[in-house]
Amino acid sequence: MSEQDLAEDDWSAALSEQADAEATAAEAKEPADNVSTDVFKDIHQEFGESGSHTDIEFILDIPVQLTVELGRTKITIKNLVQLTQGSVIELNGLAGEPLDVLVNGCLIAHGEVVVVNDKFGIRLIDIANPAERLQRINK
Repeated sequence: MSEQDLAEDDWSAALSEQADAEATAAEAKEPADNVSTDVFKDIHQEFGESGSHTDIEFILDIPVQLTVELGRTKITIKNLVQLTQGSVIELNGLAGEPLDVLVNGCLIAHGEVVVVNDKFGIRLIDIANPAERLQRINK
């Protein structure tokens, strides 16, 4: 067998493999006969035609990020890289001032630090009303 015959055999084998792979891919795209379409229920059956649900239990397990903020400050990168253990950073919050309690970055309450069994906690002293939340966002 000559080199040209070997090269042609390699090409024909490669083209044959490609045709088999394309046929397999086409078969995979066709829907199988045993697939049940009732797996995907209409959401309107579960929540009614209006799409509303009066029971909020389905959202109670959604995790949110709760943050307690002592205060804020802006510093330059130069000052940031010079910080060492024991450095003090001045914040805009005053000592004794209530702390902001935020949920996903939105102010929901003010609180004060408490220590219970050697662990820090927050006692809520004021729940923010919607108007106060909007005013805080606009600052």
